[in-house]
Amino acid sequence: MLIDFIRPHLRVQLTAYVKRCRRISLLTVLAAGNAVAGPPASCIQEEPFDYRVEAYRAPVPCTLEGARVVSVEDVVAIKEGGPAVMIDVMPRQRRPANLPKSRLWLPPPRRNLPGSIWLPNVGGGVLPVEEEAYFRANLERITGERPGVKLVFYCLDNCWMSWNAAKRAIEWGYPDVVWFPGGTDAWRAANLPLEDATPIPDESIPDESQ
Repeated sequence: MLIDFIRPHLRVQLTAYVKRCRRISLLTVLAAGNAVAGPPASCIQEEPFDYRVEAYRAPVPCTLEGARVVSVEDVVAIKEGGPAVMIDVMPRQRRPANLPKSRLWLPPPRRNLPGSIWLPNVGGGVLPVEEEAYFRANLERITGERPGVKLVFYCLDNCWMSWNAAKRAIEWGYPDVVWFPGGTDAWRAANLPLEDATPIPDESIPDESQ
């Protein structure tokens, strides 16, 4: 019947309309929140040649060779456009060495961009063998499942770990790397939602909450 033919087309149009409305709503929020466009004004003009290995919470470079540097508004557009994977590289605090084994310990909670993959502790300047293997394996899994996907790396504002992680992905040959220097701080400042994060487990590291 004619109605059976029309219904699928109406459904497609309605879905497209809802997506447009959501995007307009997000951009309105960004405008109201005065979203930061790209790196902060205090960013370093000269990009270093190698990875940062200390003092990770400090002004970051304005650029990253081989990557697109983006603002909050850019990330909203990327998430809407797809395919893209948001990769949070915020470190996860380790169990204090002096804490008795009989004491339960839980790391501080982390909230990140909705739909993100949290790969903690992969943004160091020098990665231990286990953490490098963990990072490589997860990037291979992500890109293997979604060929041509954008990899959007972030952490906090003025956090060199996201810069390091994105730079490492570029050097490993990933072609579509995006660096979001504002991270969750800029996202929160724009009044955009965050969600509770759970890190992708590293099988080489025991469960430290025990």
